[in-house]
Amino acid sequence: MFEVSTDLLFLLIAAAFAAGFVDSIAGGGGLITVPALMLAGLPPITALATNKVQGLFGAGMAAITYARAGHVNLKRQIGPAILSFVGALIGALLASSLPTDVIRLGLPILLIAIALFFAFKPGLSDVDRTQRITPVVFATTFVPFIGFYDGLLGPGTGAFFMLGFVGLAGYGILKATAHTKLLNFASNIGGLTGFILVAKPFWMLGLAMGAAQIAGAYVGSTLATRVGAKLIKPVLVIASTALALKLMADWF
Repeated sequence: MFEVSTDLLFLLIAAAFAAGFVDSIAGGGGLITVPALMLAGLPPITALATNKVQGLFGAGMAAITYARAGHVNLKRQIGPAILSFVGALIGALLASSLPTDVIRLGLPILLIAIALFFAFKPGLSDVDRTQRITPVVFATTFVPFIGFYDGLLGPGTGAFFMLGFVGLAGYGILKATAHTKLLNFASNIGGLTGFILVAKPFWMLGLAMGAAQIAGAYVGSTLATRVGAKLIKPVLVIASTALALKLMADWF
């Protein structure tokens, strides 16, 4: 039976708050919570499953906050969210049978490329750009693909969704951020559903951290709504770079 001391519980809750704040702005909250859960003594698969429990609360809170501010219509995202859920569920169920280590090797390169894109691409702001593919094609191809990745591995899912909304759908930075959250919420549920079949998350710990995620996500999404691209871009660049460095460090 896994037990958490009071001091350790407060540290995990603090980590969840920080993750909710970062994740609501640019994604990458798992960079904070997964290592924290593993340092607390949880086995890797249990840490990933528990992380899905607490992470979905932050994504849900961020989605609601952005919707209330008028940056996203959640009803119009129900279809893509379902596809994100299905993709993540399939990814989680196949996680033990696919060569995830090979995929992991390329992740730092992709994340650094995303960081460089948002850091140096001229003209990126809260203003919408040219749409490269139709919403239907985007929803039926890109969304389930990233959802599948979230269920399979997970790190950088928010950044990948952001890249798609900005680079393919032509959304401005703030609008793109707002539109990633329900899809990320759905992929978290899909991934968690798959993990439940192969692992047992610590529900009480996940729910306690989830409450902190809600608070952190509310603060982060409210701040991002007010500041926009001036806040989101640097946080996204820092989070993507930090995650890439963390993944490279894990190799050694």
